[in-house]
Amino acid sequence: MREVRNGLLYTESHEWVQKMGDGTVVIGITDHAQHEAGDIVYVDVPREGEEVAAGDEFGALESVKTVEPLYSPVSGKIVKSNKRLDDAPDIINTSPFDDGWLVMVKLSDPNELNEMMDASAYRSFTG
Repeated sequence: MREVRNGLLYTESHEWVQKMGDGTVVIGITDHAQHEAGDIVYVDVPREGEEVAAGDEFGALESVKTVEPLYSPVSGKIVKSNKRLDDAPDIINTSPFDDGWLVMVKLSDPNELNEMMDASAYRSFTG
């Protein structure tokens, strides 16, 4: 069984979102997604200051198997990207929820969070 953390929100495209309480969220990919991708060898995510829109492709994960697009679960401005992934993209395979996060986004529309699944719904979705 893949790890699904309570307290996070999830998308059908297997991203997770953690609310930070200051109008920002942290975005990553789920344990399910990293397992399906295989060994991740490269990550392309937007840099600080770039705008993203909910549902739009905003980057990609390259694994030994395939290249998978990343879809932004929210709209807003990138306030931080995980620079550790530049040199060690495989962190996502070993720590998708902690060290392997992708970006932090300042939300432009917090209501978009209402469209996401909670942990229980995501477990059912992937189950």
